[in-house]
This record gives sequence, C-alpha cells and structure tokens, in this order.
Amino acid sequence: MPTSAQSAPLDPQTLALRRKQYAQIAGLLEDLYGYPTWRQHLPPVDELVSTILSQSTTDSNRDMAFGALKARFPSWEATRDAPVEEVIETIRSAGLANQKGPRIQEALHNLTRERGTLSLDFLADLDVEAGKAWLTRLNGIGPKTAAIILLFAFNKPAFPVDTHIHRVTGRLGLIGPKTSAARAHVELEAIIPPKDYYASHLNIIRHGREVCQARRPRCEDCPLTAYCDYFQRVRSGRR
Repeated sequence: MPTSAQSAPLDPQTLALRRKQYAQIAGLLEDLYGYPTWRQHLPPVDELVSTILSQSTTDSNRDMAFGALKARFPSWEATRDAPVEEVIETIRSAGLANQKGPRIQEALHNLTRERGTLSLDFLADLDVEAGKAWLTRLNGIGPKTAAIILLFAFNKPAFPVDTHIHRVTGRLGLIGPKTSAARAHVELEAIIPPKDYYASHLNIIRHGREVCQARRPRCEDCPLTAYCDYFQRVRSGRR
C-alpha cells in the first residue's frame, strides 16, 4: 500500500486544474473510441490468477496461459497443490513462468490459509481501501492487481494503473513527471470521477497501445495534443 507521503492528497488548485483537463481529454477519447467493452468478467479468483499472468506480457499470451491452466487442472485447489514445475510448464506462453507459477501458487495458498477456502467473495463486503489493503498483503499482488480485481470482479471504484496508463497520463500532465506507479493510483483516483474508472482505464490503455506508444508516439494522429505536456515540449524543441 502507498506510504503516508504517497497517499497525501493533491493540493486543491492542482486537483481542480487536472480534473478540468481530464474532462476535456475523456471527451476526446470517447469520441475516438466510444464506450469500451471488456472481455467477459471473471470470477474473483480467476481474475486474480489472470492478472498475475498478465504481468509483462500481451493479452493473447495471458489468455493462452490462463486457458491452459483451466484445461490442465480441474480446480484452483488442484492448481495450488500441483508440483510447481507442472504449473510453470503450463503457463510458459505467458512469459516469466518461473516467477508467475510460484507466485500464483503462493497467492492461492495464502488465500486458503487466511480464509479457509479459495474464495475472494468476502471482498464484496469491504470498502475499497480495506480491499486493497487485504489483497496487497499477498506476495506479488501490488496496487494494480488489487485495483483490477476490485474494479472488474466487484465493480468497486478502484482505478488500476498499468504501464500504458502511467505513461500516457504522465505525458498528458495528469500526473507529475516523477510520479511513481503507486502514487499514480492515488492521484488518478482523485482526478477521475469514479463513474468513469471503467471506461477511462480501458480507453487510456487502448490509446497507449495504438497511438501514444512508448518508443514512437504517433503525435500526428493524436487528438489530445492541445492538452499534452509531452507534445508541447517536443514542439518547442525540449524533451
């Protein structure tokens, strides 16, 4: 969880300016992409495993590895108790299998020890901060994974920040240039209205993949340049 410094609120003037900027950006993104739809929502433990698999890989590789796990093991209990080598081999397509296999099993073991069963349904009765605090106690579960589970499995107002969102919102100036990923969760949850978390999360990710790419951002095709700190620096010759 964020430290006290990371969780400190933005000053009111900065918050007001960034909320105004966000509203303009969100409208342009909706004009460009429409209201997004997510893949079929998964049960909470499925979402936990899927999100661990998604780290540092593509959606297609994640889905391939997740499908392979479901096909090989009849339950998450069986996945938890299998030889770790079998889990690692099953999820090779996701990449970093030697890390993700033990991490998945450890999360499932910890959940069983703490709750007596492989279920996250109890999170439905917790508020967002309590849910984040519980989830991030699990090894390998950081603020992004916790927010994804809460948003997509429980429809709770949590805003996940992945690498695309961190990059795009940093270039736009919605977060500061030195803002960490953990701090970005705090700032963007304050800037973006909770009713927009779902759509903004998916639209900003899409924009980061298709237009505001890491190495070669396609600024010439971007409708957000009037609100983009990065573009203004590039146009003025500063980096």
